[in-house]
Amino acid sequence: MDGRFSRNARGILVGCTVGAALVGALGLAFGEPAVAAGGLVASTAFFGAFALYLIVTERRRHEFAEDELQAQTTFLESLVDSIAAVSSTLNATEILDRTCDEARRLFDAHTARIRPPGEVAGPERSPGGERMVVPLAVHGELLGDLELARPEPFHRWDHMRATVLADFAARMVENSRLLEEARDREAERERLTERLITAEQDERRRLSLFLHDGPLQSMSGIALMHDASLAALQSGRHEEAATIIENSLEKERDTIRVLRDLSFAIEPLVLRDQGFYAAVRALADQIEGTHRITVITHVEAGERLGEKTQVALYQIIRESLNQAVRRRPLKIEVTVGERDDGGFQTEITDDGVEERRRASIEAIDERVKILNGRLEIDSGEQGGTLVRVVVPPYVAAARGG
Repeated sequence: MDGRFSRNARGILVGCTVGAALVGALGLAFGEPAVAAGGLVASTAFFGAFALYLIVTERRRHEFAEDELQAQTTFLESLVDSIAAVSSTLNATEILDRTCDEARRLFDAHTARIRPPGEVAGPERSPGGERMVVPLAVHGELLGDLELARPEPFHRWDHMRATVLADFAARMVENSRLLEEARDREAERERLTERLITAEQDERRRLSLFLHDGPLQSMSGIALMHDASLAALQSGRHEEAATIIENSLEKERDTIRVLRDLSFAIEPLVLRDQGFYAAVRALADQIEGTHRITVITHVEAGERLGEKTQVALYQIIRESLNQAVRRRPLKIEVTVGERDDGGFQTEITDDGVEERRRASIEAIDERVKILNGRLEIDSGEQGGTLVRVVVPPYVAAARGG
């Protein structure tokens, strides 16, 4: 309305000025000085009025533009304050709540809420006024919709401003999730590191006890037997000395075998040179030859595991077989297979009848924890013992070529 009135007034003034100038020109042309003077005075007056009109309207236009810029500046300052308020927390729920509060304040909305994805949208107009919906999305993922309602209509610039606020809130929610995931991964890494250190310390302790109670005691006994045989030789009791030396040689060979088995268990060369299946099969053959126990293996799937995972799983199988042998079974079966979720499952079953030892179970569980796996020990379907080790997918994903 104001624009049309301004254009009409400007046209009238211009028309009057031109008309007065024409009257003055006609007066000069027809030799009428009074008419010419009146037209000149009138055209000058209309021109002055037109110039005054231009000055007033331009001033009003500049004042209006200044007020508009001031309003824009005030709103942008409020938007910056709202963004600062939204970003003052790292909790995703609080970020969304504060986004609603700030949107309600910025747009004078009586309703502001986060609508979950998939909720059916209502009409743009409602009994309470008009409604505006702005999506909260980041990297193509819809987190929800910012829904605003107020009595006055929403303009195009309101939608643009709400979009800026919603985009910032969505990115803050994504950052909050990423930080939470990073904290969880860091806590998990610290927990696994602590488990690894504990497992290494326990392994060194077991190795020290084994060497002290086994090979070192045997070597001490062999040394005493050598002293006895030397004393028998010096006393001329040659047959007694020969008997002692024969016994010491047998004990020495047993000690060498134990140390060789220990060396193979710590770093099995077959596993490094020929692969997982060959190493487990060699371990099974050793048990069959030494203890006369049938050992069946189905471990070909273990070849798809990474080198470090293979070593850890081999140690678990070795420990489980050693524990199974102590239960005096007739048959042991070892199976390694891939699960539907991408993880791996290992089962060692035996038909032994003797009771399981708690210390033995704890020793296996410590090794399973290194892989962040899950250990289950139960009775088999036909009696005996079932040892099940489940390795999670992210461990199984670290595979060799």
